[in-house]
Amino acid sequence: MGQTPAQKAAKAARGQQPKKRPGKAEREAIKRAQAAKKKTGGGKPAAKKTVPLPRGSVRAAYPGTCPACFKGYAKGEIITKVTDGWGHPGCAPRKLSAAEREFARNKARIESGETFRGQKPSDWRRGSSPSSTRPAR
Repeated sequence: MGQTPAQKAAKAARGQQPKKRPGKAEREAIKRAQAAKKKTGGGKPAAKKTVPLPRGSVRAAYPGTCPACFKGYAKGEIITKVTDGWGHPGCAPRKLSAAEREFARNKARIESGETFRGQKPSDWRRGSSPSSTRPAR
């Protein structure tokens, strides 16, 4: 906010000088100094970056043994839920997507012969249309 001439005169009488805005050259010098300070790491210490954990994983609160591979894990190591407790993420069974589950189910049905056993044999004859077929013997 601007000051009235009377306020400026009162400050000068008390010995206070009004603040002067630095010129363009001084502002650029200040910016360069601040940029150099950032590059050299001066000022505040950088915040410690934390790596996000994979979904469903935690850091071990105490050392333990993985129930899948029977190898130990240290305190602070990343662990996840496995079949019989907590263990290494690589030891956990991989979860299949819906498409992979359907594919596996269909493959098992085909390999067992289930998809073809329930169907009646074809009564088509080679070179004939379906309307001119005779019943299968």
